[in-house]
Amino acid sequence: MSGRQHRETEIARRIRAKGLAAGRTSAQIADEIHEACASQFSTTRIKAHRLSYGIALADVIEQVRALFERDSKPTPGIGETLLSAYESGLKRPGPEYLHYLCSVYRVEPAALGYDGPCICGHGHAHRAAGALGGSEAKDPPALLPTERELNIHPMVTEPEAQEDENVLRRTMLNLLHTDTNLTKALDGVVLGACEGIRRRMDETLVSATVSAAMLDQWEEATISFGRQYTTTAPLRLLCDVLLELSAVRTAMSRRQPIDLQERLCRMAAQLSGLSGMIMINLGDHRLARSFFRTGRTAADETGDRALRAWITARESLVPLYFGDAREALNLAKKSRDLAGSMPCAAQAMAPVVEARALAMMSGGDSKKEVVDQAKRALSRARSAFSHMKSEDREDVAFGYTEKQLYFYQGDVLTKLGQTIEAEVVLGQALTKYQDHILDQTLIRLDQAQCRLIDGDVKEALAIGTKALRLLSDEYLTDFIVRPALALEQAIASRDANAPGLEDYRAELRRSRAQLKGGA
Repeated sequence: MSGRQHRETEIARRIRAKGLAAGRTSAQIADEIHEACASQFSTTRIKAHRLSYGIALADVIEQVRALFERDSKPTPGIGETLLSAYESGLKRPGPEYLHYLCSVYRVEPAALGYDGPCICGHGHAHRAAGALGGSEAKDPPALLPTERELNIHPMVTEPEAQEDENVLRRTMLNLLHTDTNLTKALDGVVLGACEGIRRRMDETLVSATVSAAMLDQWEEATISFGRQYTTTAPLRLLCDVLLELSAVRTAMSRRQPIDLQERLCRMAAQLSGLSGMIMINLGDHRLARSFFRTGRTAADETGDRALRAWITARESLVPLYFGDAREALNLAKKSRDLAGSMPCAAQAMAPVVEARALAMMSGGDSKKEVVDQAKRALSRARSAFSHMKSEDREDVAFGYTEKQLYFYQGDVLTKLGQTIEAEVVLGQALTKYQDHILDQTLIRLDQAQCRLIDGDVKEALAIGTKALRLLSDEYLTDFIVRPALALEQAIASRDANAPGLEDYRAELRRSRAQLKGGA
């Protein structure tokens, strides 16, 4: 422990002893510690509460883990370094961790120095038993001398940035505790907050050469967000990712050790790219493009060709899904050139996008030269995939997985009219997808298209109807409704009175009504 930290601890210990002797509560003692130490040691309110109990970081961590276990939740990733970052003001707890820290200290978020209500929606102060060893009357264990602190001054978030963060936090609370309609939640205020965070990151990146420190936990959080990409509703995940991006930008706005500059810029690139991916799923191609542009700016600062190629490959999906196959083809080729001969995710992903773009440009005309060209691209993708690192083959967001490769190959073969091969590959893809409902839906719609091409209208409608019924409201976005509507139009053009078409149209109307904020 540094001399500065030792003096802070000694002052807190004396205040605690006098407070206990006078019969004060731990919350009252925490207020006194904060008042006495804030100006001299920058002691935050959350740290003052721990000092008021006279315990170490490890004790709080164990209590949080015990509460997670009590609630039948997986062991949390919170550790001493992350808690120390909260106490130093470098990072703000997410809604879930904040709830459990409030439970530990038996106070509300404001007492720990954080605005807004707790996600649980009710108070913590009245819960007398269980946290930190029982009732207020029972003395907690003495402070251990082995606690680790981050010697970093608290960072101040600008009012404009703070308001954007608050918008996203309120949206997150609504999604957690109400049946809020996705389209209603994704209104102009939320989109404005998303754009505000992205714009400030742009300004920070281009205003000066940035070098900043990044905690290991931020990198771990980014990896975790990538894993959640397949299992968490897009708007819910977007709130988490953008709050993390905002925290990264705040760190980048201050001069940090230059040797860690690349780590911070890498984080900004990955979080911006992930935000762009989520925006595609939400159906907002304008903001998706903007986030990818921000990601490219950050990636350029790292000099990492694989990262730059990944951003470009992901960006190529915007024109691919929203109507400009030629631009998608050009971006995919640019990504392939950036990747070069380096085994990486983009080296496998870019050729697949090339093949999908070629298939779209063919307009369903299965000319042999187009089919051969697309299949050669798929062959390059399979070869590149076999040379990727194992960890990259398991990362659905920042890498490229086998199930994604199967899905996109099936999509290409469907668009080329190669239904026999497509059916086999799509079936393999669907068996591998146990989580990502958006991709599962797109796979089923491709299967329906295959049946339609082969003339089995009844089965095409059955598959398409099932796909829409399996999709919960929180995943209903323009991204999904567009291909579903295209299937309906293709079936109607072939047989306007096809049995089952009205059932499919009913599901489609429900989906479109949800998208417009209706029933």
